[in-house]
Amino acid sequence: MMKFDIVTIFPEIFESYLNESIIKRAQKEQLIKIKVHNLRDFTGDIHQTVDDRPFGGGRGMVMKVEPIYKAVKAIKGPKAKVLLFSPRGKKFNQKKAFEFSKLGQLIMICGRYEGIDERVAEYIADETISIGDYVLMGGEIAAVVVIESVARLIPGVIGKLELLKERLSKEKGFIVYPQYTRPETFSPKKRVEWKVPEVLLSGNHKRIKEWRKKYSKIVGESSKE
Repeated sequence: MMKFDIVTIFPEIFESYLNESIIKRAQKEQLIKIKVHNLRDFTGDIHQTVDDRPFGGGRGMVMKVEPIYKAVKAIKGPKAKVLLFSPRGKKFNQKKAFEFSKLGQLIMICGRYEGIDERVAEYIADETISIGDYVLMGGEIAAVVVIESVARLIPGVIGKLELLKERLSKEKGFIVYPQYTRPETFSPKKRVEWKVPEVLLSGNHKRIKEWRKKYSKIVGESSKE
């Protein structure tokens, strides 16, 4: 069973997500386990302080190294990888998702404020990850992105293993192609028709396979590390 551990100061962000249909079912069937840890529980003062002013001056507050160290030490198992989210990290892609899906435990540290004490990246995290060239208010959304992309690669989470294999390339990319459903023709206004490609209605599985191959894209195949 794949374990996802999230370290955050806003655990309530994940309350609805953990009860989402597929994620909820995957946990119930013990395919994955997701646990959210409140960083404030690992502080040692009455105010549960997780941040302080930056050395050298500057705006905002910086998250402290000590409570993060205590949190990771308390929850880290023998086959775990610790991730830190930062715009300065390696770009997360489909190949990374495949890599992470083979792990036993993934610990994700979610930052807030102006950043996290750099000693977390230097000594605690195994890898620093970015989900894009932009800055978010925190790492919680990034954690959800990683869980979504990794969990769906675990057999049984979104379907049978045979169906999953059909969508994978040798290069560990994920094959995606255009999808259509009923109605066959949709008319948003008079004399306008949006039609489903005829080949998909033909029942000819060979032609359908060729069409999907022609219009498919392998996500993550050409991504650079």
